[in-house]
Amino acid sequence: MRNYEIAVVLHPDLEIDLAATLEKIENIITKNGGKINKKDNWGKRKLAYKINKQDWGIYVFYEVSIDGVKVNKINQTLRITEEVMRYLIVSLENIRYINKPQKKSTTKPKASKEVKETKEGDKE
Repeated sequence: MRNYEIAVVLHPDLEIDLAATLEKIENIITKNGGKINKKDNWGKRKLAYKINKQDWGIYVFYEVSIDGVKVNKINQTLRITEEVMRYLIVSLENIRYINKPQKKSTTKPKASKEVKETKEGDKE
């Protein structure tokens, strides 16, 4: 099981009955073997550019644990879902690996030459 983030932009007219649409998306994820770890609903936001002649969209983010093979099935299903204007699936495993702090070296660094700083008023 790997961790993924699924970002979904929904049609703004769905704001009235958002619960049914979110349940539909969550069913797509869980029926394909995914486990939703976290859900973050940002609500209705202005889009950076028009999508399907819409200026606004509802942003919802999911953190999901799922087998990597089944991600393609979720991808195909979200592509044909009418309520979804845009979506993005990103692996969190690679991001956590990149941001992992480096271990500190146990060897002492070489001593650097000290540079004396002089003030404007000081003359040698």
